[in-house]
Amino acid sequence: MAVSRRRIDIDEGRAALAAWLAAGVPASGVPRAVTATAVRYSLEEVTARAPGNSVEVRVPPFGVTQCVEGPRHTRGTPPNVIECDAGTWLAMVTGRLSWSDAVASGKVSASGLRADLSELLPL
Repeated sequence: MAVSRRRIDIDEGRAALAAWLAAGVPASGVPRAVTATAVRYSLEEVTARAPGNSVEVRVPPFGVTQCVEGPRHTRGTPPNVIECDAGTWLAMVTGRLSWSDAVASGKVSASGLRADLSELLPL
């Protein structure tokens, strides 16, 4: 399924994820631009796999997306919000960190009935 507004080239996004993954834990020494590309690409992939507007995923300062089918919000803070830092997000995307461990440790803030990406991660 294609994302209607894909901005990151798929090969470039995969290369950025591979570079982040190759850096080890923690992913130190990865240029900010590579991290930004990896985050934005992976957010686009989540949207492609679970299109919709009921959950907002925030990975500041690099990106935000809306995904998962369900009721669409139109104003203010969405009822289902997931937020984490780039390192946590990419760790979940690549399988280095499970969704449940990230939530349990407080590395992910998830609010709302639909704010659970465990079925989508890792990509």
